[in-house]
Amino acid sequence: MTLLGIDVGGSGIKGALVNSETGEMISERYRIPTPIPRTPEAMTDVIAKIVAHFDYKGKVGCGFPTIIKNGICKATGNLDKSWLGVNVEELLEKKTGLDFTVINDADAAGYATMNYGIGKGEKGFVVMITIGTGLGSGAFLDGRLIPNFELGQIPYKKYSKIEKWAAGSAKDREGLSYKKWGKRFNTFLKYVELIVSPDLIILGGGASKDFKEFKSKIKIDTKVIPAELQNHAGIIGAAVASQYKAKKA
Repeated sequence: MTLLGIDVGGSGIKGALVNSETGEMISERYRIPTPIPRTPEAMTDVIAKIVAHFDYKGKVGCGFPTIIKNGICKATGNLDKSWLGVNVEELLEKKTGLDFTVINDADAAGYATMNYGIGKGEKGFVVMITIGTGLGSGAFLDGRLIPNFELGQIPYKKYSKIEKWAAGSAKDREGLSYKKWGKRFNTFLKYVELIVSPDLIILGGGASKDFKEFKSKIKIDTKVIPAELQNHAGIIGAAVASQYKAKKA
């Protein structure tokens, strides 16, 4: 089955068509910069443009960069505060006329990695960290998703949350080398290891493709590996999640 997956990020909103049986993207990725401010009206306009680009009429899966419960935004993360309490699924369905499934973006990336990527067949407690504007995290126990595991929200020193100090956006904003940023990211991983004691950590997002540049700075006991799907995982996971959405009454 061909499904449309959309990955909403802090800097860009991306979409592609996905074969749900193989987990492969069967179209080129289409990207539009995330609008500033990141308001519901502006962002849903962009998502509608991505749907129109593919002339798509089926179910859509969307990875969203914050806590999502039953389609409702429960925290604003790096988004505009006006998102809080918004039923994102209903808003997008009204905008496009299509059936949307909206899940946390790191959960989507993790789902793809655990079902089609390097995490396939991994047992025990696996944490997927997506490195981008923020630090997303997806948690899996014996391959089953534990939703909305937002480890990037851990408070840290003068920062309201550690992702402001250790995410990929902090590296870019402050012009840090991978080695200097890698020390920060390792501090974040130390907290992850201390708090949840995973058996394996898989890294996704934009920085994962450059893992070799900061690998030497990762000094935790837990095994850490980069995801093979990298930036495509969020699109693939979101697309496939759409076919499992329970039908509305």
